[in-house]
Amino acid sequence: MDKVMSNKKIITLYVLPALLIILGIVYIPILLTAYYGLHDWNGIGALTFIGMENYTALLTDDKFWASAWHSLLLALFSAISLIIYLVVAMVLASRIKGANLFRKIYLIPMLLSSVAIAQLWLRMYHPTNGIVNSLLETMGIANPPAWLAEPNLVLYALFVPILWQYAGFYILIYYAGLKNIPSTLEEAARIDGATSLQIALRIRLPLMLEVIKVTIVLAVVGSLKYFDLIYVMTGGGPNGASEVMASYMYLTAFRAYDFGYGSAIAFFLLLICLIVTWIIRRATASKETIQYS
Repeated sequence: MDKVMSNKKIITLYVLPALLIILGIVYIPILLTAYYGLHDWNGIGALTFIGMENYTALLTDDKFWASAWHSLLLALFSAISLIIYLVVAMVLASRIKGANLFRKIYLIPMLLSSVAIAQLWLRMYHPTNGIVNSLLETMGIANPPAWLAEPNLVLYALFVPILWQYAGFYILIYYAGLKNIPSTLEEAARIDGATSLQIALRIRLPLMLEVIKVTIVLAVVGSLKYFDLIYVMTGGGPNGASEVMASYMYLTAFRAYDFGYGSAIAFFLLLICLIVTWIIRRATASKETIQYS
């Protein structure tokens, strides 16, 4: 085996198929997207080279920057929600009664498609028959808002099902990380008189930092390119109040048939995701790594 793995030709032969697949489904489409962004194209006819016009127009497009702000707000809320997910995971990992049942309940949204979740919450947010407004009316609120029709509320109303949809995913990641911490560390701390809060803050949290860094990147980048549930529930409305970068790109390319400008938006979205990922990694970088055995 050592002789085989030291042969560069054999290593190249093993790695080449994966490299070709990654090249074909990742890097070539990225390059083509950047290339199409240099053209005026309706998706069917001939391409007309216009240079950097699409990209310069993007910099002064108020609708795009409004959608970018909405995506950044979603990313911010997603990052903050990780605190709640971590607390829930710590509670579940504390051997509370019914923890197995709660883990299964939290995973239910992951089993549903985004379209099914969108249809569920559309009915919950219905202004007259929805459960949300019905509960508000029982609490004495006479005229509850139409959540998906109010420009000032629709974006935050959409954040609730989005964060609910992925709660089980992050709770599961944190729960697995917590279960990987040796129980001897916590037992030793308890013998020394540490409380549950001290164990959580001084033992569990430091040992979970690497996992937390990964989830921050996943949550923020995933929010920046989020599309499906928002498109099904509001289509970016009313009047663009819930438009995000991915939905604006879709409407530009597949509704307005401006594939050149849509490609420019898609490539710019990629650059934003890369920049944000780099910033997060730099901001959370640490020279010291906590190790345990």
